[in-house]
Amino acid sequence: MTNSYTSVRTSWARIDAWLQRYAPATFAQLAPPADPYEYDQAQREMGLSFPAGLLESLSCHNGAEPYSTVLPQETPLSVTEIVEFWRMRIAVIDGEGEPEDSLDDDGEHWWHRLWIPWAAVDGDAQVIDMRPGPGQGRIGLAPKDDNGAFDGDWGWPSLETYLFQVAEALELGEPVGDSVPHLKPNGELCWAYSSDIELDGYELTPAPTTRSRW
Repeated sequence: MTNSYTSVRTSWARIDAWLQRYAPATFAQLAPPADPYEYDQAQREMGLSFPAGLLESLSCHNGAEPYSTVLPQETPLSVTEIVEFWRMRIAVIDGEGEPEDSLDDDGEHWWHRLWIPWAAVDGDAQVIDMRPGPGQGRIGLAPKDDNGAFDGDWGWPSLETYLFQVAEALELGEPVGDSVPHLKPNGELCWAYSSDIELDGYELTPAPTTRSRW
């Protein structure tokens, strides 16, 4: 069981508090909570039980505006978008199939019906792996043009772990993978390499911290 220190709800509360104080324009990109009926219906439609962490996340924010940079990796999806993305990928593998030799060296699929796309940008999804076994609940990347991956900077043991690290990064100025929080001149949050001073023509400044680890 996840304790309150690492719960998704606690992490979102920390993220929200930081955004409201330092990047209100980015906070405004987050949607209000989902209606529980929506995610109950989604689970029935997909034939999957959403993990507790995802249900907590949706009860905090039902996704975010497209291309929002509230998180360092993909943009959280709404319940409707989760179902639509999952359906789209299922339609591909049901229609075209995925032969055994399509698996990569790590034995990963391009898509699996027990993956829940909780966040996505431009067809690449950050998924929660609900296949039975010790890796159930882990986070990985399912690109549109490559097989899934659950290691490296895109691999997380759980949604709880990932969002906890995001909250820590905002408060302490620490990286998530290779991305560090910065602010654009308009006050929006963005994530970039620690050495970056400019991104897409915008001058960047390191995001303010609220506490020190020492």
